[in-house]
Amino acid sequence: MNFMMLPPEINSLRMYCGAGSGPMLEAAAGWSGLAEELEAAAGSFSSVTSALACQAWQGPAAAAMAAAAAPYAGWLNAASAQAANAAGQAQAVVSAFEAAQAAMIHPLLVAANRNTFVRLVMSNLFGFNAPAIAAAEFQYEEMWAQDVAAMVGYHGGVSAAAAQLASPAQALQNLPGLAANAAANAAADLGFGNLGWDNVGFFNSGVGNFGIFNNGQHNVGAYNKGDNNVGVGNNTPDKGYCAPNGQRYDAKTTFDGNFGAGNFGHGNVGAFNNGVGNSGIGNVGDGNAGLLGFASGWNTGNSNSGFLNIGSNDIGLSNYGNSNVGFNNQGNGNIGGFNLGDQNIGYGITGDNMVGIGIPGTGVQFAFPR
Repeated sequence: MNFMMLPPEINSLRMYCGAGSGPMLEAAAGWSGLAEELEAAAGSFSSVTSALACQAWQGPAAAAMAAAAAPYAGWLNAASAQAANAAGQAQAVVSAFEAAQAAMIHPLLVAANRNTFVRLVMSNLFGFNAPAIAAAEFQYEEMWAQDVAAMVGYHGGVSAAAAQLASPAQALQNLPGLAANAAANAAADLGFGNLGWDNVGFFNSGVGNFGIFNNGQHNVGAYNKGDNNVGVGNNTPDKGYCAPNGQRYDAKTTFDGNFGAGNFGHGNVGAFNNGVGNSGIGNVGDGNAGLLGFASGWNTGNSNSGFLNIGSNDIGLSNYGNSNVGFNNQGNGNIGGFNLGDQNIGYGITGDNMVGIGIPGTGVQFAFPR
């Protein structure tokens, strides 16, 4: 989704809804803790092998052992440095988010501007409100430009942080392995309790996993199941998975994997999403979006963007139906807020194909057919 095309009602709402910078701060703390653990492990590993070779074990075999152990100690130090770098980049993302949020127009100010605009239009019977209407619209355009500028800065900051991250596999390229490893050009399992090939960490099962308790292929993190997941507790289902929209993925399907925590399905980014291609938190369905994976969604349906939408192709907050833009609309194709019906533009309108404003729940409205 191109945020440059979104009005300030959507961009501002996406920045102010959800968990904010909390998840990234937790991720930074987690990576920092992992860096400390890896650094301690490297020091302990080097100390043990050095003491063993210098005291209890002497001779050519001890020298060969020490020479073989040195690259692994170096890998632990390199992995520690990568984890520390990831912690620093997570902090950079937090700073970018907080700066962008501070620069965004508050959603209530945007709503106040739109309400003022509607009132001026509805009372402009003789054209006396034309200057005030133009001023309100000019202010709205300024809000739009300011939100887009904040989002451009945010996108640039996050992209720069992501570009500084290195793949854990890069640190494995110079590691010696078992005898057959050189011919296969693959790294041996490193860690403890791994089952399979090319795993790095502890108690992984499968191929090419990095972390702890992963089960599958090419997972990075912890407690992931399936293939190509990054994060914690993600699950890409087996072939034949039936998505919430009814689409079934056959044995030839290549799953993209999930990024985040507790996602189930295919290509989700964020946390606790169920379905295909969702971004945010707690979305059920396909193609629902929150804020770049950091804010909350809790959408149910398909191709929704925002917060607590139920239906398909909704943008905004708490819409119920399809193709609504705004908040608390019930029906289809409404633009605005608290509209009840279809194809309405305005606020608090009951009916279909109307433009105007009303008082929700009272039946009082000033609206005319489109």
